[in-house]
Amino acid sequence: MTPHDHGTAVAAETARFVATVRHADPSLPVPGCPGWTLAELVRHAGSVQRWFSVLLRQRIQEPPRSRDVDLQLPELPEDYPAWLAESAEQAAAVFAQTDLDTPMWAWGADQHARFWVRRMLFETLVHRIDAEVALGLTPTVDPALAADGVAEFLTNLPFATLFAPRTAELRGDDRTIRFTRTDGAGDWLVRLRPDGFALDPDGAGATADATLRATAADLLLVLYGRLDRTADAVEVSGDDGLLAHWFANSAF
Repeated sequence: MTPHDHGTAVAAETARFVATVRHADPSLPVPGCPGWTLAELVRHAGSVQRWFSVLLRQRIQEPPRSRDVDLQLPELPEDYPAWLAESAEQAAAVFAQTDLDTPMWAWGADQHARFWVRRMLFETLVHRIDAEVALGLTPTVDPALAADGVAEFLTNLPFATLFAPRTAELRGDDRTIRFTRTDGAGDWLVRLRPDGFALDPDGAGATADATLRATAADLLLVLYGRLDRTADAVEVSGDDGLLAHWFANSAF
């Protein structure tokens, strides 16, 4: 997917999110985000979009010193869905005004403006799924989009220690975990070394110590902790202790 595709998908995912929650009870609990209500989920998603939009508008070149943003948050939680829709409109305007290949600071691997568009997309998508599950709906994810989300997650996770400190525990003596997509092309090998972990770009065909096989959408849900690896939709083989170590420390 291209950065333009990511921007288009932010708008589409936000529209699905808004349609899901527009007439829902804001006090409904969200199983995917324990302790949160639907109102808090929507507020978080809109806040992320507005903050990322500010970062893009400013073309920041170093880590921001503050996350304070004028959110223009409505007083009533019932008005949050419309506010979320406005957040996406603001983001779309920033995308249109920005050369997404512009170098800028990002916490992940890709030090360009496009990083923030892609990250906004998967923040929005995962929380759209959270909202649907909270309402008893069955989420669906476009397979190509889900595969891109798997790649984005695994590429950036090694850089996430600032807000996911347990990722620093993801070390090993050259131990490998393979994530294989069963509904199209997609295979990712993560290598745990004594000094950390990362995707192995040369891992195609290599034997892995543990393997998870599922559709792209289910792999994405497993990685984000929305689907347990023991689910029927997931095929697991190899060292279960290694997988337990991964999932105990890779929460995003």
